[in-house]
Amino acid sequence: MEMEQTEKEAIRAASAEVSREFKTLINADDLDSLKQSQHLILGRLQDSNAVLSHFNEYSEHCFSEVSGDFSRNTRLLRSMKSDLDYIFQKLRSMKSRIVATYPDAFPDDSTGEVVDRRPDLEIPQ
Repeated sequence: MEMEQTEKEAIRAASAEVSREFKTLINADDLDSLKQSQHLILGRLQDSNAVLSHFNEYSEHCFSEVSGDFSRNTRLLRSMKSDLDYIFQKLRSMKSRIVATYPDAFPDDSTGEVVDRRPDLEIPQ
């Protein structure tokens, strides 16, 4: 039992000596300067975090206000697209019937197949 006690005391003495040696290696002014810098950086990071949190809340609020409009306008645009597709299909059908009935009704270059060059907006890119 006494052997363990002396061993523990030796370890304490050694650790005290090591900590004393470390204290001589480090300048107290440098530690204070480092501590002040860390507090300054911490304050700036907290300020930045507060600003970003406020901005996120504001953005979320703005998005919630306009998301209904976006959804409604998206539905409207899709409806308009389907209506226009239907109208152009009918126009092509009418034009082909007119050309079949009256071959001289349109100039030769207007009766060719028209390539649809519109981008397909429904395919994600």
